Amino acid sequence: MGYFRELPDLEYQSFLSDKKSSQDYLLVKNLFRRVKLREDLKNVFTVFDKYEIVDGTRPELVAEELYGSPELDWVVLISAGITNVRDEWPLSTHQLYKFAEARYGVEELSSIKFYETTEVKDSRGRLIMPAGKVVDSDFTVTFYDELKDEVITKNPVVAVSNYEYETRENDKKSTIYTLKQEYLQQFLNDSRRLMLYDESSQYINDRLIKTENTNSTRP
Repeated sequence: MGYFRELPDLEYQSFLSDKKSSQDYLLVKNLFRRVKLREDLKNVFTVFDKYEIVDGTRPELVAEELYGSPELDWVVLISAGITNVRDEWPLSTHQLYKFAEARYGVEELSSIKFYETTEVKDSRGRLIMPAGKVVDSDFTVTFYDELKDEVITKNPVVAVSNYEYETRENDKKSTIYTLKQEYLQQFLNDSRRLMLYDESSQYINDRLIKTENTNSTRP
């Protein structure tokens, strides 16, 4: 991920067992220096495009398609509000099956997880019961249908299996919003500016700071 190259450096006191002296430092990336999308832009839909992730597509492939570089996968993730790729990016069909198999076992994949309603309307097309409400298997709905002039009772219930449930949850992750290409350079400029350090007691340059050495300050 090209994002790690964007992070500024940090000289951190070495606690390795093979260090040569108490003054040894390690040069590491400052993982605490993070950027995120501005709050006031999250609801500005003209800045984003809706994107449907194709089965098996990874963030770097989306970045290459949209921005011409797989190294900009971090822009895709930040604009989509994703902080944990493993949990928030959709699994491929094969990965999803293996995940569900590990969670439920092969024998339980088709077992019922819950029951939910199907949509019910009267003869005039008026909604009586919306779909997707979790209910008991024997749930019924009773209503008076004016055109038929009768009271109708229905059991608008379908079973949802463990695997179907996991598939639905995974499908929800497939729709993301990505930053439009025309705003990319401004976003990169702003992000890189925010990565720079301000002058402080730890400051070495705008891309490097050095932490305090406790061996030097400890009484």
